[in-house]
Amino acid sequence: NVLALSICTREAYQSMKERNVDDGHIININSMSGHRVLPLSVTHFYSATKYAVTALTEGLRQELREAQTHIRATCLKPEDVAEAVIYVLSTPAHIQIGDIQMRPTEQVT
Repeated sequence: NVLALSICTREAYQSMKERNVDDGHIININSMSGHRVLPLSVTHFYSATKYAVTALTEGLRQELREAQTHIRATCLKPEDVAEAVIYVLSTPAHIQIGDIQMRPTEQVT
């Protein structure tokens, strides 16, 4: 959950830089477990890796801003991802969507 994401993100950013892409978008697929820890003892390591995805995406977003690039970074959760990806990709270049959380309306946490 962490190492592969880090490598893929690095390679995507390098590829964009090499091709002078200044309006790209890096989308990391995450989980609601990146925002909460379930009360099941078997899930805390999974939650830790998903919290890392959240932190890495936010760190990348800040790094891209400091580099004064218009490449954006977004962290998506799996529920209704296809619609969210289309929405994120259709936003104007001056809009940065840092994080989207989606869950069923019946879900308590």
